[in-house]
Amino acid sequence: MIRRTSHVLRHDASRVIAKPYLPGEELAPGEAGSRAGLLMTRILALPEGEVVAVLGQVLRRFERRHKRFEELLERHYSLVAHRTGDGALSRERRLLIGAYFTSEYAVEGAALFNPSIVLAPDQTGTPAGERRFVMSLRAVGEGHISSIEFRTGTIDGASAMTFDPLGGYLVTADRAPAADYDKVQFRAKLVELDAGNELAWAVLDRLPERFALAELEESLATLERDGPPHAISFETTKIMRVLAASSYVATFPGDSALSERVIFPAGPHETHGMEDARFVRFTEDSGAVTYYATYTAFDGFEIMPQLIQTDDFVSFRIGTLNGPAAQNKGMALFPRRVGGRFVMLSRRDRENLHLATSTTDVRHWAELTELHRPSLPWELSQIGNCGSPIETPEGWLVITHGVGPMRRYVLGALLLDLDDPRRVIGQLREPLLTPEGMEREGYVPNVVYSCGAFLNGKDLVLPYGLSDAAVGIAIVSVPELLAELQRSAMA
Repeated sequence: MIRRTSHVLRHDASRVIAKPYLPGEELAPGEAGSRAGLLMTRILALPEGEVVAVLGQVLRRFERRHKRFEELLERHYSLVAHRTGDGALSRERRLLIGAYFTSEYAVEGAALFNPSIVLAPDQTGTPAGERRFVMSLRAVGEGHISSIEFRTGTIDGASAMTFDPLGGYLVTADRAPAADYDKVQFRAKLVELDAGNELAWAVLDRLPERFALAELEESLATLERDGPPHAISFETTKIMRVLAASSYVATFPGDSALSERVIFPAGPHETHGMEDARFVRFTEDSGAVTYYATYTAFDGFEIMPQLIQTDDFVSFRIGTLNGPAAQNKGMALFPRRVGGRFVMLSRRDRENLHLATSTTDVRHWAELTELHRPSLPWELSQIGNCGSPIETPEGWLVITHGVGPMRRYVLGALLLDLDDPRRVIGQLREPLLTPEGMEREGYVPNVVYSCGAFLNGKDLVLPYGLSDAAVGIAIVSVPELLAELQRSAMA
């Protein structure tokens, strides 16, 4: 019923991005200024000849590791240009300042795991009998910060997979504020964050039903100018700005390969990572296709469920999920509406599977139904999903993960009614996939875990994480799996 392929994707510490490095604003020991300010003073004091020499060393050591490296240094210089005073600086000094305020980060220096896989949006030029795929992966680097990476390739009718060569660089996205915000959803999220109060409502009351960031800032400025003392309004204004900053658009250079693109944490709730993206190819009733991914934003203290939306894997709209049913980790969107509603798997209480529905919007979830409780020895600690449900004529196929003795993670499967997915009509009595041999060893041992599979003819292509360290791929016979699920329903 299931076979492992020979593919193993491992982390590579040589794959790095160059990100801004801003020393802390704290006072340096025994000095009168901040560390960043003192560093700038030292750079500005360097003789021009030394600037040119040091910059030459930087370029020789690093420019082959980053695409358009000098442009990148100019951008990072612009982040701290306000510290340089009014004097004109040479291009060499600007670039060197940018280099001092830049650091490399190995996005997958610690681990690469928890994949999801979808058909690629562009199948142009694909050989007959093959289809292109996109695989997302959770990459973990220094400080256990998680980001989202991609791999691409083709799969043939026999489910033989070929991965494309990796691009030579990693690139991050240009980030811009969301085009606009929905006032109803913004208000609902403030309530969820325990920030709904008279001051917040006064700010929102001055705004249209859909408002831009500039309009929000103008209303916040009115509150800060005409409202109560700053000490009273500070927390409200801070939370509203943080919430607005959690919705943004990340756009990559059009000439970059998909395997070069890294969605690196940018929102205030993501400072410690973007975890376990579950991508799905969503088809509207009209036939229009959009790719969505749910993921968990983590700031080091709390988690927040977020949603990614893209049509082309070049530009990604990122924002919050809202509503009482959009809580906690492990959400996975169904690939189409069911009965006119958006439907999503959820693990609201971190132990049981739930089903969330929305009649209006893919970002707001109000209705929640308990779907399945752990019942078998290998899942008694908790159960969750391993990505979006797969539609089959017999029902919605849900790959699950279960946690048993010794905190061992295994994969199972459920079958849900096609028209009423609140009904579980089949469950595997034994695990579908368990960690075996070297799969048991890793950053978090004894774990197999997936964030999404897809159908290839009669096969289910199931990529999975190996103990939070690497990625393997299994091929599952769907007819055999469905037959086993149906037998369990009759038992």
